[in-house]
Amino acid sequence: MSGAGGGGGAYSFSLTTFSPSGKLVQIEHALAAVSQGTTSLGIKASNGIVIATEKKSSSILIDDSVIEKVAVICPNIGIVYSGMGPDFRVLVARARKSAQAYWKIYGEYPPTRVLTQEIATVMQQATQSGGVRPFGVSLLVAGWDQNRGPTLYQVDPSGSYWAWKASAIGKNMINAKTFLEKRYNDDISLEDAIHTALLTLKEGFEGQMTEKTIEIGVITVPSAEDLVVPVGGRPKPVFRKLTEEEVRDYLAL
Repeated sequence: MSGAGGGGGAYSFSLTTFSPSGKLVQIEHALAAVSQGTTSLGIKASNGIVIATEKKSSSILIDDSVIEKVAVICPNIGIVYSGMGPDFRVLVARARKSAQAYWKIYGEYPPTRVLTQEIATVMQQATQSGGVRPFGVSLLVAGWDQNRGPTLYQVDPSGSYWAWKASAIGKNMINAKTFLEKRYNDDISLEDAIHTALLTLKEGFEGQMTEKTIEIGVITVPSAEDLVVPVGGRPKPVFRKLTEEEVRDYLAL
């Protein structure tokens, strides 16, 4: 057993047992799965947030119009992932259910931190139970609420989450973060953040970057008029996914 894979010895196969060095080796393996996923990133601007990712299909025969890597959770929150798609699908369903439950009780959609904490709790529970494995995804959660304004969170397979000004996950994470550190400033506008996101993705992009091979979602800080909710209605969405035409226009600049 001492020669078991991943350098963790016998502990490589146990999720709920710490190794002598204090590690849960399966979580490290889950992070390895994330690092093999396509690059995703998020940038917080002065007037919004952009999240972007590569969207590549494994075959030209796949209908890429149904591939979704940026997901709308509720009108004020969207998420993007790197890692295993099926795991992401499960977390998206949980997050949407949680957001609707919050709406039903409080008459408003959850603050970004509250929903992020809900997702992180689901992921953490998968690290402390027998017979399961950690989620093989890292998430970038972008949202806006009246208390904190626009916020960007990263959630990892361990259930840890942090707020970021800009972050990247996936296979080109290190180079992307280095690029963002050089380009980022606190006064960056949403338009500049979108261009920076495209430049960052282009750094490690294999093949040609087109409107069909990347996906972008944006949070736009609402005006006072946008916050007025009609009786019996719902608030105007502040998160949306850019259309292929909009992405094409940004790539042409």
